[in-house]
Amino acid sequence: MVALNGAKTPLIELINVSKEYRVGEIVTTALKDVDFKIYERDLIAIMGPSGSGKTSLLNMIGLLDRPTSGKVIFENQDTSKLDDKTLAKLRNTKLGFVFQTFNLINRLTVFENIELPLIPKGLPRSVRAEMVKEALIKSGGELEWLKKKPNQLSGGQQQRVAIARAIVGRPAVILADEPTGNLDRMSAKIVITTLLELNKEGHTVVIVTHDPEVANCTKKIYVIRDGSIVGEYEPNPDESLIKKLS
Repeated sequence: MVALNGAKTPLIELINVSKEYRVGEIVTTALKDVDFKIYERDLIAIMGPSGSGKTSLLNMIGLLDRPTSGKVIFENQDTSKLDDKTLAKLRNTKLGFVFQTFNLINRLTVFENIELPLIPKGLPRSVRAEMVKEALIKSGGELEWLKKKPNQLSGGQQQRVAIARAIVGRPAVILADEPTGNLDRMSAKIVITTLLELNKEGHTVVIVTHDPEVANCTKKIYVIRDGSIVGEYEPNPDESLIKKLS
C-alpha cells in the first residue's frame, strides 16, 4: 500500500494502544501506550519474557481483542468504528492464525479442519477441495493426510495442517503465536521454513516467540516488556535455527 505522497502506508498500525483487564477491583495492564506498524510483506518476530504482553499485542494486531484506549488501523480503517460482525469478516478474509497448541479439532479429518475457514464463504465444495489441497501442499504437508484425524499425525505434521488452515483463505497476514513451542528442533525448522516461504510468496508474517533462534530467522525483531515495545533489532542470520540446523 502506497500513500498519495508516495510514502509507504502501514498495513496495520497501532496508535497509542493500551489494554487493561479487570477482575473485580484488580486491574492488570497488558499493553501500555504501544505504537506499532506492520507493512505488506513484513517478516517480523515479537519477543519478550512470559507475561510481557506478547500475546495481547498479537490479539490486537489480529483484531481478536479491542484496546482499552488507542486505535488499531487495518488497511486504513479505524477498527474501533467497526462492529463485531465486520471485524469477524475481516479476520476471516484478511488474517490467518497459527497457534502453539495447533487448535485442531480431533473429531474432524485433516481435510475438514483445513476447510473450516472456507465454509462461511459459500464456495462450492469442489472449489473448497482444491483450495484445501493447495494450502496443504504449500504448507509442506502430504495429501495422504487429508483423510486422517489430527491425533494420527505428529506434532510437526499437525502444525503444518494448522498453517494450511491459516492460509487456505489466502489471507494477507499470517499471525503465529509460538508456532514452534511444542515441536522438536527439526520439526520447528520445517515450520519456520514454511512460514519464510509463504512470506516470499507475498504474505505478511508476524511470529511471537521466546526462542532467539526462531526470531533470528525473520527480518526484524521487536522486544516487548511490561506491555511496552522496548527495542527493535536486526536479526543475526548466523544465530538462526535454519542456519544452526543446516
